[in-house]
Amino acid sequence: MSVKPIPDGYHTVTPYLYVHDTAAAIDFYVKAFGATEVMRMPGPGGSVVHAEIQIGTSRVMMADENPEWGNKSPRTLGGTSAGYCLYVEDADAVFARAVAAGATVKRPMADQFYGDRSGTVTDPFGQMWTIATHTEDLSPEEMQARMDAMMKGQPG
Repeated sequence: MSVKPIPDGYHTVTPYLYVHDTAAAIDFYVKAFGATEVMRMPGPGGSVVHAEIQIGTSRVMMADENPEWGNKSPRTLGGTSAGYCLYVEDADAVFARAVAAGATVKRPMADQFYGDRSGTVTDPFGQMWTIATHTEDLSPEEMQARMDAMMKGQPG
């Protein structure tokens, strides 16, 4: 039996989140996004050195921040330069559930020029999530035309 180079349950790219409190983050993701916990490896002092959750078809890895190893959470950094897009069947329902679980609205739910209905929240741990449902298939040219029309009259 040979070992698979990409293990079952994983995709080619798997997000790895560093958070201030992984245990609390897992609880939030379960409530907000319907995540299931796959595994958790406890570390010293009640920390979590590695955990994995499943959201829909995607695995997400996470661990408590450890600045000595260069792993800093958005709380320590004062923000994040990354965000995550979560495609779901009912974006409005998941968005409302995330807000009810403690997320902050960054961009309200709306129909987007590129064919999605989406909105963005910041979770209590500083991670940004765009929650979306794809509503129409558009060519790149159609998206560009819609964006150009939307941008007319906007300050540049």
